[in-house]
Amino acid sequence: MSKNIDPLTLEAGSPENPSIFGKYLLLGLVARGGMAEVYRAKRLKKEEGLIALKAMRTKLLKEQKYIDMFLAEGTLGRMLQHPNIVETHEGGRHKNVYFFTMEYISGKDLTHVLRKVQLADQRLPVPVAVYIAQKSAEALHYAHTLTDKDGNCLNLVNRDVSPSNIRISYDGEVKIIDFGIARARNRATSEIGTLKGKFSYMSPEQIRGLPLDGQTDIFSLGIVLYEMLTMERLFKGESETVLMEKVRQSVIPPPSTINKRVSTELDEVVLRALSRDKKTRYQTAGEFAEALLKILTPYKFSVNELGDLMKRLFHDDWLKDREVAQIASTLDGQFQMVDTGKTESFESLISENFDVTGIMEMEVDMDPWEEEEGDSGDSGEEAPVDAPPPPGDFMTLDPAPPAPAPPAPRKPAMDTNRLIYALLGVTAVALVVTLLIILLKK
Repeated sequence: MSKNIDPLTLEAGSPENPSIFGKYLLLGLVARGGMAEVYRAKRLKKEEGLIALKAMRTKLLKEQKYIDMFLAEGTLGRMLQHPNIVETHEGGRHKNVYFFTMEYISGKDLTHVLRKVQLADQRLPVPVAVYIAQKSAEALHYAHTLTDKDGNCLNLVNRDVSPSNIRISYDGEVKIIDFGIARARNRATSEIGTLKGKFSYMSPEQIRGLPLDGQTDIFSLGIVLYEMLTMERLFKGESETVLMEKVRQSVIPPPSTINKRVSTELDEVVLRALSRDKKTRYQTAGEFAEALLKILTPYKFSVNELGDLMKRLFHDDWLKDREVAQIASTLDGQFQMVDTGKTESFESLISENFDVTGIMEMEVDMDPWEEEEGDSGDSGEEAPVDAPPPPGDFMTLDPAPPAPAPPAPRKPAMDTNRLIYALLGVTAVALVVTLLIILLKK
C-alpha cells in the first residue's frame, strides 16, 4: 500500500483512461519524490512515442527557492544534449503547475539489472560491464566539459553516479540520468532515505567534504564498474562510520581476484579509476572512456547484445511496455485539445540573469524519495515504481552479525521448603523399605 498521504499534483490517468494536462495525455504515475512526480505521457497531435513528464509538487510552491531549483534542473537538462544522457525536451508552467518533459526510456536502471543477474546466479558478461561503463564515462566527460553560450565551462559535477542513476533500455542504450539541481546536505542521518547506499558510491574526497571536480564522478563510476565485474559490493560495512572509513582508505583488491575472467589490463584500468590519490587517478572522464574502449574493442561488442540481454532478463516487462506504447499510438484520434489553460514556456519564466550553476549549489532538505506501488514503465528520470530496495542494497552486503544465541533456560531454583519435604519423603520411603525387609527375614 502506498505511503503517500497528500494528493498527486496531477490526475495520473492510465493507458486505458488517460487524463489531459495541457497538450499532453497522462498515462499513469511512474514515480514520486520529495520535489516532483514523474508521469508516463504522450504529446497530443504529435507523431512521436511516449515521453516522461516531470511535475513539481504543489506543496513546494510556497518557497521560491524550490521553484528556481526546478526551473534550473529543466534548463540544465535542455543544455545536456548527449546520446548517453537522458534528453529533456520542453517545459514551463500550466495552471500553476511547473513541469518539463523528457525522453521516455523503456528499460531498467542498472540496479534492477544487477539484481536480476544475481538472482539468476550469474555474472554480467565482462564486455557488457565495460560497455556500460564506457558509455557512461563518455556522458560524464561531455557534462564535465559543457560550456555556456559565452564559452565558459560550467564545471558540472554529477556527484551521484551510482547504479540507480544509469538506465539501460531494452534496445541496449545506456543513459545517465539525474543531473539534478538540489543537493541535500550530507548528514549522518537516515532522513534522505538512502544515505548509507550513497556513501558506498562516494569518492574519498567527497566523504571528507573537500571541493569536488569531475574526478569524483570518475571514482564513483569506477565503483560501479568494479561491482558489475565482481557482482559484489566494493565498500560495505555494518555502520555508516565503518563504511565511510573504508571509502577514505580505499584499499581495493583487483577485480580479477573475484572474477577470473577480468584481464590484467582491465584490472589496471579499474584500479586507476579507483585511485585514492587524485594525481594517479584518470584526470578526465574522457581518458577513462578511451581506456575502456581499448579494452572493449577486441570483443567486437555490439549494442544488440546488450539489448538482447535486457529483453531476456525482463521479457514480461518489455512486452508490457510495448503494449502500452501501442495503446498510446492510437489515442490521438480519441482526444481533442480540451484543456485550454494557458501554458507559459521556460523562456518566459526565467529571467536573463537566472543563475543555473549558482542554484545548483543550493543546499536544501528534501523529503525521502517515495515510491508508488504498481506498474513500472520506467521513465528517463528518478526511481521507478517497481524499484528494488534503495540504491546500494541491490547486491549482497556485509552479512549481519549473527544474533546472539538466546540464553539457555535456567532451571528454576528449588524452594527450600520443597527440598526439605522431598528429603523427608525419600527418608520415609527408605524406612518403609527397611522395615519390610526386616519383617520378611523373620
